[in-house]
Amino acid sequence: MWSQRSVVDYSLQRKATLRALRGGHATVMEDVCDADPYLLRAAKFHGEPTDRPCPICRREKLTHVTYVFGDELGQYSGRIRQTPELEMMAREHGEFRVYVIEVCQGCSWNHLTLSYVLGDGVPRRPPRRQRTVEDEYS
Repeated sequence: MWSQRSVVDYSLQRKATLRALRGGHATVMEDVCDADPYLLRAAKFHGEPTDRPCPICRREKLTHVTYVFGDELGQYSGRIRQTPELEMMAREHGEFRVYVIEVCQGCSWNHLTLSYVLGDGVPRRPPRRQRTVEDEYS
């Protein structure tokens, strides 16, 4: 991605979690396979499939769920985005943070794998709040 910066790779933390599980210092159901039902639903309907097998159950392929957060995103901060959408967003906003979470829909393994900042660096004001369908039911 052309404007990607402040990249944090959580692969060492992932390895430490898996090592703790193998060493008996963590339990599968209570410590590592504890994905929130909303995250599992997001993975099912909005996630991007990968070719990597789950490190726990080894039966399912992992799914990536990508969230975006930033003041400039206004009411759209905290939403799920597909990877192709991120480049367009990077050109429209000065700065926002992206979080990529890997999820196994079979055993509920989930782990933050990567975070980074995108944007063109030109500060902008958040967009005006617009009414959405969610507003009708709140």
